[in-house]
Amino acid sequence: MGWLSAGDGYEVALVEGRVAARATSGRAAGRQLKSLPRALKDHPEVDRLRRFAEWLDRHATACVAQTDAWMVSSLPVPTGLLARVWPDEAWQRALRDLAVVGDDPDEVGFLRGATESGELRIVNLDGETVRLSPRTVTLPHPVLLPDLDDLREFAAELGIVQGVEQIHRATWRRPDDLAPKATEVRDFAGGSFRSRFALAARASSLGYRVSGGYATARVRDGGRTVEASVWIGEPYWDDQVETGALTWQDQEGQALALREVGPVAWSEGMRMAAALYAGREIEEGKDA
Repeated sequence: MGWLSAGDGYEVALVEGRVAARATSGRAAGRQLKSLPRALKDHPEVDRLRRFAEWLDRHATACVAQTDAWMVSSLPVPTGLLARVWPDEAWQRALRDLAVVGDDPDEVGFLRGATESGELRIVNLDGETVRLSPRTVTLPHPVLLPDLDDLREFAAELGIVQGVEQIHRATWRRPDDLAPKATEVRDFAGGSFRSRFALAARASSLGYRVSGGYATARVRDGGRTVEASVWIGEPYWDDQVETGALTWQDQEGQALALREVGPVAWSEGMRMAAALYAGREIEEGKDA
């Protein structure tokens, strides 16, 4: 965005997401000022730029949220859609360097670009940049990626930093020795918080929904929607609370046996429970 006139002697623009000003006359002409002059605080052009900056922040957040939803659910995304949104810098930051899979589920690469014609530029695991044009691609959840540890090492060699947490996302794999009728996990139960409000606030700050006495995460896994839930206490309880058990329910609200929980729903449920538990109060003298 270029510089805009803002009254006598000043121009304003968005610089790194903030409104900046520069003088148009005098000894400081053409130089960006360290702070916004008082005379510009309530200028309409400044107000317009501030509102635009707020919109850009909301847009960037929405791009990350949508990309994260595609990844967590491993939904097929039309290649043409990625090509259309790629010129938008906010979308680029969210999508760049994500691991993607095209027609061959065994061939994983890192997304580096998209052309107007619908081709994707991918860095494959041989370090070569190739062009792909499948009808759709998936941004797989990391628990579904083969050889994840090797992929992480390769990403480190390339210096990849992802705008959406994918390959370095914490993952958990469902144990094979679960009891047939077991329906809850208590690995992260018993985390103490000074109040229910504090625990609910932590859940919300981490992006989880708080409903009734539970923190929840809804995940699409293997073609069905599953909701993971962690008990966080009665809504209006003001005293100390502890995290409860982790459970999963189907779309009808029926509890799932642990053996029925898919790999993505299991991993995301455990990730939520672990993140809530990590914020617990630690008594002095006890290990974290």
